Amino acid sequence: MTSEDARLEAAIERLSEGERFAEAERVVARAAPQLQKVLAAALADGGWFGESHEAETLRAATVPDPDERVTAVRSLLAEEARMGMMVGVAVGWALHDELQDTENLEGES
Repeated sequence: MTSEDARLEAAIERLSEGERFAEAERVVARAAPQLQKVLAAALADGGWFGESHEAETLRAATVPDPDERVTAVRSLLAEEARMGMMVGVAVGWALHDELQDTENLEGES
C-alpha cells in the first residue's frame, strides 16, 4: 500500500466518526440546490442520461416476463445509483479543491 493509499484509507475511516460526517452533511445540505445542478450537468455531459439511458429504461420496463422485468428495473436503478454516487463524489472532490484554492488565494492576500 502506498502512502497515498494509506492517507485515503485513514481519511475514509475518520468519516465514520459521527461528528465529522455530520458536519459534512450540514455543508452539503446547505449547498444541495446548487450541487444538484452541477451533478445533473455532469451526468448529462457524461452522457449518463442520454439516448442510451432512455433506450435501456424502455427495455427494462417492457421485458415481457414480470420477474425478469423487476430484475431489469432493479439493475437499472442500481446502476443509476452507482453512477450518481461516482459522479457525486467527483463533484464533491472538485468542490473541495475549489474551496482549498480559494483559501490559498485568500491566505496570500
